Amino acid sequence: MGRGKKSIAFYLAMILLLGLLMYCIVDAGQSNKQTDQVISLVNAPQTFSDGFQTFSQSVNEHIQSPIGIILLQIIVILITCRIFNWVFTKLGQPSVIGEILAGIVLGPSILGYFLPEYSAFLFPPESLDNIALLSQFGLILFMFAIGMELDLKEVRATLKETILISHTSTIVPFAFGMILSYFVYDSYADPGTPFLSFALFIGIAMSITAFPVLARIIQDKGLTKTHLGTISLASAANGDITAWCLLAVVVSIAQVGNMISASFNILFSILYILFMFLIIRPFLRMIGNIYHNNEVIAKGMVAFIFLLLIISAYFTEIIGLHALFGAFIAGLVMPSNINFRKIMTEKVEDLSLSLFLPLFFVSTGLRTQIGLLNSLDLWLMCGLFTLVAISGKFGGAYVSARILGETPKDSLYIGALMNTRGLMELIVLTIGYEMGILSPTVFVMLVLMTLVTTFMTAPLLSFISFCFKRQEKRKNSKIKVTKTYGNQFRLLLPFGRAKNGQIMLNVAHQLFSEGKQPLDITALHFTVGSDVSPLRTENFEEISFAPILSGAARLGITITPRYEISNNAGQDIVNIVNKEKFDFLLVGAGISMSNVPTDMEAHQYKSFYYRFFRRFKAPESWTPGALLRDKTKLFVEESNCSVGIFVNRDFTKASNVIILIKSIEDMFLMDYVPQLIKTAARSIVFLVKRNTSDLDYRQIMITLHEFINKTPQATILSERDLSPMLLNGYSLMLISYETWNEVSVTRKEALHHMPSTLIIRQQLKKKEN
Repeated sequence: MGRGKKSIAFYLAMILLLGLLMYCIVDAGQSNKQTDQVISLVNAPQTFSDGFQTFSQSVNEHIQSPIGIILLQIIVILITCRIFNWVFTKLGQPSVIGEILAGIVLGPSILGYFLPEYSAFLFPPESLDNIALLSQFGLILFMFAIGMELDLKEVRATLKETILISHTSTIVPFAFGMILSYFVYDSYADPGTPFLSFALFIGIAMSITAFPVLARIIQDKGLTKTHLGTISLASAANGDITAWCLLAVVVSIAQVGNMISASFNILFSILYILFMFLIIRPFLRMIGNIYHNNEVIAKGMVAFIFLLLIISAYFTEIIGLHALFGAFIAGLVMPSNINFRKIMTEKVEDLSLSLFLPLFFVSTGLRTQIGLLNSLDLWLMCGLFTLVAISGKFGGAYVSARILGETPKDSLYIGALMNTRGLMELIVLTIGYEMGILSPTVFVMLVLMTLVTTFMTAPLLSFISFCFKRQEKRKNSKIKVTKTYGNQFRLLLPFGRAKNGQIMLNVAHQLFSEGKQPLDITALHFTVGSDVSPLRTENFEEISFAPILSGAARLGITITPRYEISNNAGQDIVNIVNKEKFDFLLVGAGISMSNVPTDMEAHQYKSFYYRFFRRFKAPESWTPGALLRDKTKLFVEESNCSVGIFVNRDFTKASNVIILIKSIEDMFLMDYVPQLIKTAARSIVFLVKRNTSDLDYRQIMITLHEFINKTPQATILSERDLSPMLLNGYSLMLISYETWNEVSVTRKEALHHMPSTLIIRQQLKKKEN
């Protein structure tokens, strides 16, 4: 008997003997419990309807259990936040705006007002503490990540340039807030709230800048490596550190009610900070120099870092500073080794941003009762809070930037960016609300102020840019004139996967490197999603460009790498091509025509769901509709230059090339032959299909024969149908976009066996903007 049969026999014997043994045990046990068995049989469901009713009762009990409620809440919260996140991202707004509004929509202001029964079921009062507790834990992780994002070396390096901007934009709104609190204290503060605590919290609420939101707006605007971006980020980082230290003092004073008692809190806070920076930070620096890659940062090291985080948060909580301050300081003292911080940020940020922070937004939304603003006076007061916040923050930043010698436009930009509040403001407001310092009405006003000041940032930046548009046009026109008269063939090569960039660079080199004009290649890679951490973008850029830069070095050519953050990569590619006057756009075809097994499987599932939602009327996967779903049709229709769509079928070298000619309009493909022959091609075959008038056909054949007489590598195949057998043996196929649209329908089966293919839409003359 073979080894396989023995294994099967043993397996069956084991199942049979053990099954018989378990049956005997159950039978013996039941015989000893006759009374319980009789009672069980009496209570057992007798019919299918009774059984289903019992099952329904069990399901209902589990739905209303604490774990069932919290899981349902998390599901609803995550789905709602993602929907609002997507909507506001498409509108060009920070995703935090959508998440804040999602929290308000799920709270008493919207869901509780219009659907009170559903709101009471989804958010019963006894479950709100669970949401608040989870959200606080998420905030601890988030503040830890924010601390790691702040580079103290960069802050110190730009301290002379940014201290005036950061401190002016913190102190001025702080003072404005305290002045305002003097006039509104009697009418809007709770009777038991001391004036000092109320005034300090209003002041700190006016002076916060949301560093994470500001950093992502700068990324989205492509300002990260500019002077403006550097100054704004450093000012926001410096201001954040100052504001959180102020908040720690304010919380200490608010908890004890007077400066004498608060002095002990402040003293221990200073001792704690000195301990963290003078003892813990040098120790962690040593760790960071040793452990700075994924291979050596094991679970034990991660556990140690998290333990340090929790201890730091716990200590600041018990001395009256708040756990979030301890988490922030723990992030600041992490090793300055950038690789260590990247790895730890990846481990913390995804979980905190994706799961816990949406819970915080909803927890805030459940406390935000917009219905409390039920009179004109209250809405006017809300507007006054917003006006004071904007004038203090924006005005303070603008004036200080002008004093430092910044241009009027850059000063306005800095003011608009520093006026961003977002999540950091909500954290401060939540602390004040939980401590009983901010009344529910004032809390609502300040939440709305947060929404307005965050929402206005992107439109305000666009408005500032519009106001200086004429000056920008003069500068841009000079740059454009220089580029227009440059004797270069400019090619834009956007790529997604790192490996694909190297392959497409090889294609570009073989097609264009031996042209009449010197080849200038710009390799473009986008990270989609403006909420990506600045720490991680550097890592993404390095990983994405490594293969294509290596390929460029091997080919002996120079390329210009360009990395950007985008929420709409397709449209941004078109804008870059048109505004910067590129001559050729080379893009990949996407997964619909890939022969990579994982891509083929993904496309099958994609087509299945597409058919399902289209009521089983999906377009064919090889038609231009497939190109549309892979975003390449956007490039073809809106780009003001020639576009090449490359279908990769294990491309290495264009040694044997087939070119499809179906009309006189396809003859431009001949222009690529001389360059291919110089770089790689040993043979060129023109496949001519008579699909036009006799006159055009004769003209095509005459032109091709004249060309072949001068090019011994070229031959003609005439009147042959496109078939799988015909396409065998070629390494590259050239075809015009118009011809592709036709043969992808009439010769769909043959194209499943095609070689690597370049589909070209020729732009004879660039359109004017």
